[in-house]
Amino acid sequence: MGKRLYVGNIPFSATEEDLREAFSAHGNVSGVDVIMDRETGRPRGFAFVEMEDPAAADAAVQALDGSDFGGRNLRVNEAQERRGGGGRR
Repeated sequence: MGKRLYVGNIPFSATEEDLREAFSAHGNVSGVDVIMDRETGRPRGFAFVEMEDPAAADAAVQALDGSDFGGRNLRVNEAQERRGGGGRR
């Protein structure tokens, strides 16, 4: 089973391919999901990266957390499961 990583503080110009390239230097990337704003259709500044090998994911966190990516310092850590709440009612 792979590991899902949260990637925050990404530049709004970053694409899935940009993130795939950065993370694939540390192992196989099985998926990239750049989160978009529902109303504007623009990126929200964070993404999730799924890596096949947990050890490679840990290496990516160590290497990329705090690193410069397009002029911004990335925030990379293991994604937490969503806890209820949020959204409009």
